[in-house]
Amino acid sequence: MSTALTVTADRMKFLRLALAADAVVTGGNGLVYLAFGGPVSDLLGPGAGLLRGIGAFLLVYGVAVGLLATRRAISPAATRAVIALNIVWTLASVAAVVTGAADLTTIGAIWTIAQALVVGAFAELQIVGLRKTRDN
Repeated sequence: MSTALTVTADRMKFLRLALAADAVVTGGNGLVYLAFGGPVSDLLGPGAGLLRGIGAFLLVYGVAVGLLATRRAISPAATRAVIALNIVWTLASVAAVVTGAADLTTIGAIWTIAQALVVGAFAELQIVGLRKTRDN
């Protein structure tokens, strides 16, 4: 029984790390948007209220992803939901820059693309981690 638990834990290590890193970065970003919405708005372009709303969402999402990462057995369905939301966030971020819908400054556009790349990378790492949990 101990060997089976060790194998399962080893297979989940990469996924757990990918989810935990996502949670820390996302939650940290959310905290910055919440605490410094005004100055961040001046730098990036969108209104402080919008950034605080995004910050609240990111903080809650980061906590949820962090809780998922701490589960003894990480749910594949919940992981797929995180991956899907990360992909949607990535695409929406690119769309916001391309369409000009978010009224971003030049720095804001650069930041938005940079964070989209990071979120996309988290999705890819989580896909790899999920596959590793199924490998024999």
